[in-house]
Amino acid sequence: MDILTIIVATLFISLVYNLALKKFHISPIVGYIFTGITISFFIDFTNTSKEQLSHIAEFGIVFLMFSIGLEFSLQHLNKMKKEVFVFGTLQVFLSALLFSLLSYFLFHVELKASLVIGLALALSSTAIVLKVLNENGDIHRPYGRNSVGILIFQDLAVIPILLIITILSDANASFGDIILHTLISAIFVALVLFFVGKFVIEKYLDYVVQTKVEELFIASILLIVLGSALFAHSFGFSFSLGAFLAGMLIAETKFKHQIEADLIPFRDLLLGVFFIAVGMQVDVGVFIENFFTIIFLSIAILALKVVLIFAILRLFTFTKRAIKVALTLAQVGEFSFAIFALASANGLLEQNLQQILIPVVIVSLLFTSLVLRHVRKFVSFFDKEPTEILPEPIVASEITNHIIVCGYSLLGQKIVKQLKNKHLPYLAIEHNAVHLKLAKQRHDVVIFGNAASKTMLNSLYIKNATAVIIAIDNDEKIRLICEAIRDIDKNIRIILKVTNQIQIEEFSDLDIDIIINENQVVAQELVQKALSCSL
Repeated sequence: MDILTIIVATLFISLVYNLALKKFHISPIVGYIFTGITISFFIDFTNTSKEQLSHIAEFGIVFLMFSIGLEFSLQHLNKMKKEVFVFGTLQVFLSALLFSLLSYFLFHVELKASLVIGLALALSSTAIVLKVLNENGDIHRPYGRNSVGILIFQDLAVIPILLIITILSDANASFGDIILHTLISAIFVALVLFFVGKFVIEKYLDYVVQTKVEELFIASILLIVLGSALFAHSFGFSFSLGAFLAGMLIAETKFKHQIEADLIPFRDLLLGVFFIAVGMQVDVGVFIENFFTIIFLSIAILALKVVLIFAILRLFTFTKRAIKVALTLAQVGEFSFAIFALASANGLLEQNLQQILIPVVIVSLLFTSLVLRHVRKFVSFFDKEPTEILPEPIVASEITNHIIVCGYSLLGQKIVKQLKNKHLPYLAIEHNAVHLKLAKQRHDVVIFGNAASKTMLNSLYIKNATAVIIAIDNDEKIRLICEAIRDIDKNIRIILKVTNQIQIEEFSDLDIDIIINENQVVAQELVQKALSCSL
């Protein structure tokens, strides 16, 4: 079968699965995995083809780690140090210890393989949990904060986990030498990327933005992500680590939000390929043969993680919140697939055991997709006492009752000045590098980005905004912005300035709340001034 036929078949199957699963609010990740299982069942791929696809699919995790890095800053970390370093450390260490001991003593798995299994099962799904928490707004609730803190630590823990697998796979290597070499390499990689990030990247992106060629900006970001990943990999680290560090470097720049918005299509598409590749690893015959074993192990792992995470959180917080966090993080994460693949490639994990563990992870992901959206309702059904009172915002950048200004040209500048004089909270979006430079000089809160991007608007908490003022003159851009806003929420208040009646008629289908005709307002003002003149 030729490659184009395979691509078309894969797209068709994935769309069928995901459209069907969407009705039950199940994550597309599950649909991608089922797609992989289906095409591998009907199409006989060679080991070489699967290996090549796995290499491509790995970059889904690379872009995921980069986007995580964009959200990771020292300030953010300081505000969540308890959730990250206390809850996260306890959860990963105790979960890994528990599952390693069970694998070794109960199932008599070899010691090194038991350690790999324990470390993999300790992780949760960053991709699914963050996506659902963001969509339902629970990421800003206390249980969401605790969940995100633990996930951040898990993501950081992936790096030493991969290092441990490398150490375990080399029987002749000196542990001390490996640690020393790794430490020196890590310091060198971090210093080089820090230097490039601090003194080169922002100036380079400033230059690219001034060209006003959007594809050059996207290409530059892809170069930064993939270049950082390749640089880290050349020193023996994972591609993911390089991408994560690159994300951290860009997190403090003014380009963060627009980069995040532009990269999401690449990230989600490559993550889809990653999970399709995971599904292709499932041996349907082994799954059917070990069906009851897989279901039993899935239920046991979910139950043990719920109990363990609940016990940890209950020491520090309310029972109700601890249950929510436990249910949210009970699944096994997508990084476990990468861990199993690496361990198997290095001879630490038997192929038959891997074929049982992969479906177990998939079942746990399916559980999360079905349950996570209803965690609060489920817990509140048994305990109606409200405990999720948030004294202050989780994320420092989150604001409410603010006004979003789209455009920082002359009109936008005057609007921002008026808002500042009235001490009203605001955020402005601008794509012009010259205007951004002026905003920086005036200390105005202006973010680089495309106001027509739903991801960009969501990152500015548009659902919490009092209103959105569109202060640009491009009719096509105005339409795109209004359509994006209405797709997010039909109740968001939109205020638009136009210059003539024709524009009002053209925008009549966009359900804009207030349209101000510039010429009409000026005419009224002129007449009023003329009538007030002393004759």
